[in-house]
Amino acid sequence: MATPEPTDIRDTLRPGLPDRYLTPEDLVVMFSLPSVETVYQWRRKRIGPTGFRVGKHLRFDPAAVRTWVTEQTALEAA
Repeated sequence: MATPEPTDIRDTLRPGLPDRYLTPEDLVVMFSLPSVETVYQWRRKRIGPTGFRVGKHLRFDPAAVRTWVTEQTALEAA
């Protein structure tokens, strides 16, 4: 008896992966930034959340963004 193929791609991913990675535009909206260029400047200066490339596209793991926000909040509190 053959095993049915999953109908949803998320069923083939290992547990814990997000349903959707964030784009630079998502970060602009989340943090009310002036432009996408701010996100790219953060990346060049290595001061923003850690991102990764998928081909030519920049993506951010929501967990990494959440961790970065927590670290920034802790720095402000100190």
